Amino acid sequence: MRHFRSLLLSFLFLAPVAALSAISADDLPGASKWYFHVDFEQMRSSEAGRHLYAWLQDEVFEDIREDAGFDLDKEADSLTAFATEGDGTVIVIEGNISQQTEDKIVAMGASSVSMDRYGSGKKAFYHIKDNDDIDLDGENIDIDVDSFDNGVYLSFAVRNKLLVTATRAKMEQLLDNKGRISGARSEKGQLFVLSAERGLIQAGAHTAGLDGNGAWNSNILRNTKHAALVVADKQGKISIETQLVTAEPEMAESLASIVRGLISLQVFNDDMDPEVASFLQNTNVDVDDKKLTIRVALDPEVVVAAID
Repeated sequence: MRHFRSLLLSFLFLAPVAALSAISADDLPGASKWYFHVDFEQMRSSEAGRHLYAWLQDEVFEDIREDAGFDLDKEADSLTAFATEGDGTVIVIEGNISQQTEDKIVAMGASSVSMDRYGSGKKAFYHIKDNDDIDLDGENIDIDVDSFDNGVYLSFAVRNKLLVTATRAKMEQLLDNKGRISGARSEKGQLFVLSAERGLIQAGAHTAGLDGNGAWNSNILRNTKHAALVVADKQGKISIETQLVTAEPEMAESLASIVRGLISLQVFNDDMDPEVASFLQNTNVDVDDKKLTIRVALDPEVVVAAID
């Protein structure tokens, strides 16, 4: 069962969805707490993205293939994950998911405390229940993954998609909608989404949720409402853009001053790794009303070295 749980966690925490080249705010339900989207197909086909993809192959895909038998390299084109207060976490993986992979994942689920099968045909899904703590590298670690405490619902019923939800109602809704996510247009409080022409990774969150348990002692998070990230291939370089939306324009200016000051101080640190120094020297900080934008474009080798 350890491998099955590790597989689900790997789906959630990679990176740091015929495949979607990007997502927009219209593709997310209203009041989403966070979202994450990675386009493996774009990574494989873009000049800069191939470097990130090679790192994923070595550091992530190989472990999942050995532990779970799911070859993300061959079978996944994209992954989209998000969470709402009522539905918990939803994950949609798109690609050429084989019958062999489906059989292996179901078999791992069957080895848990219990597994129930519901529906039939294009509305078939499984409920896999396991209340044990997650065991990673031989240690028991209690990880709360947005209401997966009540088990996980899985479905392969929609062609070329693996659907994962925390609730039965959300799974049934997705199956009724043929695996498509019902987004919300211009709903109050909706997260904003950054996109790019050759986007590789997109992510965003309500920052209050990130700092809710006190784990992030961050002035930046405490003074912002929303955060978004996009990583893209821009003329052979890895372009990274982050935007923070503050409660007041004055906060955006103050945060920009803090970020610029930190960058200036660190650039003159003789003990700093060359990769980090290059990252800081090429970082641009801009403010537009309540929006703070931080941009940097780096050689792919520098990004991979910094990750390592």
